[in-house]
Amino acid sequence: MTIKFYKYQGAGNDFILVDNRGENAVNHNNPGLIARLCDRRFGIGGDGMMFLQEKAGYDFEMVYYNSDGQPSSMCGNGGRCIVAFAKFLGVIDSETNFLAVDGPHHAKISASGDWVSLQMIDVNEINSDGEAYVLNTGSPHYIELADGLKDKDVYHDGHAIRNNATYKQHGINVNFVEPMNDGYFVRTFERGVEDETYACGTGVTAVALAMAKHHKQTGQINTPIKVLGGNLNIRFETSDDKHFTNIFLEGPAVQVFDGEIQIP
Repeated sequence: MTIKFYKYQGAGNDFILVDNRGENAVNHNNPGLIARLCDRRFGIGGDGMMFLQEKAGYDFEMVYYNSDGQPSSMCGNGGRCIVAFAKFLGVIDSETNFLAVDGPHHAKISASGDWVSLQMIDVNEINSDGEAYVLNTGSPHYIELADGLKDKDVYHDGHAIRNNATYKQHGINVNFVEPMNDGYFVRTFERGVEDETYACGTGVTAVALAMAKHHKQTGQINTPIKVLGGNLNIRFETSDDKHFTNIFLEGPAVQVFDGEIQIP
């Protein structure tokens, strides 16, 4: 069987996308196949793989897998990329309402089709683990302030936290954050990928909310964040630095290439 695929990246977070509508839809319940396609040496390569599917009451459904082939919690940069993909396919125009694993999402996309503003779920709880913050923005995240982040061994330190006694069973994404200019520099170790990625959308969203709580900020907040793959922006509202609404993750979503691949 031949699969037509498209490769997208959002601030360096890269994904394989498949239009899975119609009679040629792929049965993607195959962790081994997904992992092989995401392999950077023996497949197409990607931090994850997504299938755009029809869903009653929505423009489309986003089905996401981590690069290990397992179904994943929400992926923010993946969500932005699949919105750009939906525009490319003609499924949507400038706005959309779609369904992901953590529920409905609203998004807007620029006329050029390469800048997406994606609404994330509301957050009503931020917990502490020592001096770190722990919260769920569609995926679970651990947030730790760090000095000298450019030179930090993120793989070693992130792997250790993700696999400690508290988080080993279910895993957690580990984000290290350092203030920079009017925003923050963030590096992330992602579960499922089990390595550092160039960006993590739910991760930078979690960082922005955790830093608002850390600094006791309230009101309408706009937080620019630099990641290894570029620049993202998070805007949201909070009246008490505990409950966060109207959360939007904003940034680039770019088609890199497309192709076909034979699968068994």
